Amino acid sequence: MAAPGNCRREFCQNPVPTALAAERLCLDHFLDEAFVRADHALEDCRNGRTIHSAELEWLLADALSVVTHLEDQAATPNPADRDHMLELLLILANLHEYVAHHFVQLDIPA
Repeated sequence: MAAPGNCRREFCQNPVPTALAAERLCLDHFLDEAFVRADHALEDCRNGRTIHSAELEWLLADALSVVTHLEDQAATPNPADRDHMLELLLILANLHEYVAHHFVQLDIPA
C-alpha cells in the first residue's frame, strides 16, 4: 500500500511506500540516499574521522524504515527490492560491528 503522493524527487512519479511517508521518497531514491549515508559513515570510521551522533541516528532510522517496508511487502515481495534492502541492512550491521570493535569518535552535541 502506498502513501498518498509521489516521490519528492524532481521528475520522479513513483509512489511513496507507507514506511517511507515521512521521507516522501520512493523506495529507489530512499535506498540511494541511505547507501550514500552508510558508505560515508563507514568511510569516516575507517579514516578515524568523527562521526556525528545525528548521522548514526539517521542510519538507525533508515534501518527501521527498511524493516518496516519489508514487513509491509511480506505478502507481495519484489525480489530485487528485497535484495537491495537486505544489502543495506547488511552494510548497516557491518557499520555497527565496526563501531563496536574499534575506537570511533562520536560528536555528541551538548
